[in-house]
Order: sequence, then structure tokens, then C-alpha cells
Amino acid sequence: MAESLLSDRLARLRQQRTAPLILELDLTDGLAETRPADPVSAVLARHRMVLGDVLDGLRKARADDRVQVLVVRLGGRGIGMAAVQELRNAVRQLSEAGKRTVAWAESFGEFSAGNVQYYLATAFDTIYLQPSGDLGLTGIAVERVFLRGALDKLGAQFEVAKRHEYKSAAEQITETRFSGPAKEETKRLTESVTEQITEAISERRELTRAQVGKLIDSGPFLARQALDNGLVDKLGYRDEVYADVRRLAGRDAMMLFLARYQRGKALAERARKLAKLPPAREPVVALIYATGPIRRGRSGRGPLAGGSMGSDTIAAAIRSAVRDEQAKAILLRVNSPGGSYVASDTIWREVVRARAAGKPVVVSMGDVAASGGYFISMAADAIVAQPGTITGSIGVLTGKPVLGDALGRAGVTSDSVVEGAHAAMFSQLKPFTQDEWELVNHWLDHIYDDFTGKVASGRGMTREQVHELARGRVWTGADARDRGLVDEIGGLDDAAAIARRRAGLPATAALRGYPRVRPIDRLRPPGSSESRGAAAASLLAGPLLADTWGPVWRIAASAGLPPYGPLMLPGSWTFE
Repeated sequence: MAESLLSDRLARLRQQRTAPLILELDLTDGLAETRPADPVSAVLARHRMVLGDVLDGLRKARADDRVQVLVVRLGGRGIGMAAVQELRNAVRQLSEAGKRTVAWAESFGEFSAGNVQYYLATAFDTIYLQPSGDLGLTGIAVERVFLRGALDKLGAQFEVAKRHEYKSAAEQITETRFSGPAKEETKRLTESVTEQITEAISERRELTRAQVGKLIDSGPFLARQALDNGLVDKLGYRDEVYADVRRLAGRDAMMLFLARYQRGKALAERARKLAKLPPAREPVVALIYATGPIRRGRSGRGPLAGGSMGSDTIAAAIRSAVRDEQAKAILLRVNSPGGSYVASDTIWREVVRARAAGKPVVVSMGDVAASGGYFISMAADAIVAQPGTITGSIGVLTGKPVLGDALGRAGVTSDSVVEGAHAAMFSQLKPFTQDEWELVNHWLDHIYDDFTGKVASGRGMTREQVHELARGRVWTGADARDRGLVDEIGGLDDAAAIARRRAGLPATAALRGYPRVRPIDRLRPPGSSESRGAAAASLLAGPLLADTWGPVWRIAASAGLPPYGPLMLPGSWTFE
């Protein structure tokens, strides 16, 4: 009896090592760009899928003869356009390697838009939709709510200055509708994203672009309508989908989550490297994640906001990669709507210094790399973006509310004692004087000139050429590439390949994350600003407005201006 149990256990272990694999991935909870920098948030998010891990797992699966099928559940929480494009490319490469790929969804939007989720599904060999579901293929819409009319009724005014006409972050409080330039750029953005989605549907569903355009205008669709129009391949519930998947993979196939598969492969590779005696000092590419709004100080997550990118942390990571002889190139992954001008400039300086030290720097842009996010990218040797990346927004703005009349209507009075010609310059009770406006405009001109001048230097353009592309205008990655603001269209893997080539490394050279802060470095105080612990993320490093807007931070907050600083992308650019 004992021998029989042992034999059965050995047989199961043998099957686990040799049986065909069905890899399973559930994306209904969305996808993170990277794990949170601070330890507490990292623990809380330990089960959430990370884009880099998914891409690594799919990359490993391409060369694994055991992997037969990838089945992915879609729908649910949205994923950014650029991340979707990275996933689409990885799925198509897996299919080209001879693996079957299957996407299924209970619904692509339920009484809501599902354009981007369906766009991701078109990369798969087969698309299933639950019979009770629907397909929210409706086209792309960008909406803004404008508060000017309501504020006028309250007697509140807002004084805003910007460089230049496309820098529209404050228009929601200064206008009653889109300004001409804001509408122009927003229209082009929605057109560009729609073109990308239309092209993908046309290619993968064997429809003409005109047919796809008519379908978009006819959506959304019930499941049967989606099937009849050739937008999905089959209708089925989960059990029916998985029964078909098992038939594709074979009776003996085992099912395994992609995350478990990726971790197992990564651990096996690490074990093989540790087994080498002595340990090999192989050259690597330093991978640095520059994610979130940009602020001065350390990266982290505060109690009042999500994750932020601290200039101290990112600058220290770049410096440590420059000092490390093993790191031959730097891959900077930027996913940021911008923030503090000063913090952005701090990071820009370290990118310039890294290149001067002989370390190639390549930027891979994620969903958003605009305003300050573009500022920290522009000095790189090469910039790689997805077609749907939101970038540009080369401009600056500031402003304050003027609430004296509104408070007076409510019977509120005020008084002040002033010593210094400009001591009350940032008061919310009175407008700027002509002299104060000259100071504000001088400040904005300085930042804009610095920004565009550094773009010109980094991109090999004249200031006049940059100004035509700048003026606060937002571009998709596809349009930015056509205008010289971006070098290549592609994802993280493409950017890594460029970094390896520029450093003269083999295609197999590993990526290594920086800063390399050990657990003990998080506990003990750093010995100096050059110590590893000085770059550790902070749990309390939230959006300190006083750091990003200076003395006008309270006004910026009350006015609804971007809390992280004057180099901030206006509004939300998440497409569904």
C-alpha cells in the first residue's frame, strides 16, 4: 500500500515536470506598471499582476515546448493603452511561436465602453464571449467638466498664466468649454487612438477599415450581434471555454497560472547562476522604474495619495547604476504625467551625467510620459514609446484663485499687515498687480525656455522647431515619433534590445532593477546621501505641495491645479 502511494506521488511529480501546460492569466483586476516602492504597499499589492512579470512569463513560454495554450480572461478594470499594446505584441509573438492563444470575457463592458479591452482581445487566435455579455465597441470619447459658470455665480475668479496655448490643465476652472487649442489636440488624440484600434480590428478580424468604422458607429453589441458581425469567434461560458482549451492542449495537460510559471522559471534561472563557482560578474542593463507624479524627495506612497516618483530616489538609482561597473547601460522606464519642475530637472541632470560617464541611457515610455515625464526623458540616447503612449505636453502653468468678492458676498471681511512690496503676492483675496504679473510671466518664460532649450539639445532640433511641437501640446506616441519627439515605436523589450546594442552587450544580457536597496538598508539610517538606504522609498512621501508649487501650494490645491507642480499633464487620459 505504501509503495503504491509512493509510486502515485512520483508519477504525479513526473507529470508536473513533463506534462503539457496550459498557462492561465486573469487580467480583470487590471495590471500594475511596477510594484510599489515602499515596503508596506509592496506587501499589500503582492498578489497584483505586474506588467514586467507578465511580459517575462510570456517571453519564457515562447521557447518552452511544454507550453501549448495561453488562456486569458479579459474585461473588468481598465488597462492603459500603451500597456495593452505591449501585451498585444507579446501575445502575438507567443502565437507566432506555435502556441495557441485564447481570450475570453464575460463581457467587454457591461453598459459601458470596452474598446481597449476588446483591442487587447484581437491579438489572440480565438475570442470567446459569454452569451449574456456584450461588446462595448463604441469609439473613443474624452469628456471634461467645466466649473467656470458655477464659480462665476459664487463671485470667485481665477488668474492663470501658461506657456502656451495647449497647456490646458486649468481650463476646467477658467473656461466653460474646451478652448480651440485644447479641442484641437484632444480631437487629434482621439483620432490617433481610434486609428490604432481600427487598424488592429481590421487586420485581425479580416475586415476592411470602412467596415470597422461602420461597426464602431453601430456599437455596442449584444453577444449574438458581436458573433454575427465577426467580432468574436465563439459564444460560451467559462466551462465551455476551458473544455475547448483542454482539447487543444491534450488530455494530460496541466493548468498553471502564468505568475506561478514565471516565478518558477525565474527561481530556476537564479539557482543555476548561484551554482556557478565562482559567481560570474556578467554585464547587465540597469532597469529603473520612474513611475507616478514627480516630486522632490524620496519616492513612496503617502496616506492622502497614491505612489509618487521622488527625485532623490530616481537620481540615486541612476548614480548607483553609473558607479556599478557591471551595469553597462541604463533603461529608464517612464510612466508619469509630470509634476515638479525642479524635481524633473534634478532627474534630467543625472541622465545627462550618466551619458557623459559613458553609460547609454534608453527611455521606454509607458501609458503616459508627458510634461515632467517628457522632461526626464528628453536627454536619453533613445526614446521608445508605444503608439498609444500619451507624451509631449511641453509647457508650464501657474495661477491662483481670487476670492475677495466671493467672501465679501458672504459677509466675510479681511485685513492684513504687509511688509515688503510682494509679501501678499500670493494672497487669495486680491488679484496680481501689474508688477506681480511681470514676475509671474518672467518665471514662466524662464521655465518654458529652459524646457524647450533642453528638448532642442536632446533631440537635435532648433528652438523654433521645438516650439512648434511644444506650446503645451499633448501627442500620442505614434504622432510624437513622426515629429521627432520619440525615436522608435515599441515596448520595454524593444527598448532593452536597443540598450544592449548601444552598450555592445549580447541579446541575452540580463535586466537588473535599481536602486538595489537591501531590507537592512530600509531599517538603519543611511551613512550619507551616497548610501543605499538614502534612496529607499518612504511610506510618508506623499504629494508635498509646498515642495512642488513653493509658496503658492495652498492656492494651487484650492484652485484645483495639479497638486504635484507646474509641469503636469492636464486632466485624465485613460481610454476605455
